[in-house]
Amino acid sequence: MNLILGDTEKKLLLSDARETILAGLEKRDPTYVYGGDSPVLSQRCGAFVTLHERDGPEQMLRGCIGRMSSDEPLRKTVRGMAFEAAFGDPRFLPLTAAVWPHCNIEISVLSPMEQCSAPQSVQVGVHGLYLIHRGRAGVLLPQVPVEQGWNLEQYLDYICRKAGLPPESYKAPGASLFTFTAEVFSEKR
Repeated sequence: MNLILGDTEKKLLLSDARETILAGLEKRDPTYVYGGDSPVLSQRCGAFVTLHERDGPEQMLRGCIGRMSSDEPLRKTVRGMAFEAAFGDPRFLPLTAAVWPHCNIEISVLSPMEQCSAPQSVQVGVHGLYLIHRGRAGVLLPQVPVEQGWNLEQYLDYICRKAGLPPESYKAPGASLFTFTAEVFSEKR
């Protein structure tokens, strides 16, 4: 199941994410725009919300939190992940009102994961990776290797490092490597 999000659904999800974060900064309950009864927004699937902070012409990661799958409707998942990306990513201090105007929101809506038995079939820029091994796990969204300029070998090694494992751990007995795709969209601010 790959969701096809129209422009209206994408704008609504971005609006929800922005309102969630703004309400968190202002310590109030969010007020969401009614978006109709889109069956796409009611689907249960994984999603990540990424915040990028502009520093001149460069964009830096400011927060990224997501779920590989969800038991909640997509719209609710995005709202929760937006809040966590802004205020709960342990790599960053909670977002402040001073930084917020310099941030852009990116949303990645995930397809279901599939076991990857042939790592050489992974397509850089198309497939995201999720690795589980020895009680550790790591995930990389499909856009990451493109942004970093990685080839397939670098991408496969970095998913191991992201999981806190040595390179080529995805080949080890007991390792589980999964692929997924994502529909990625962002604000153009």
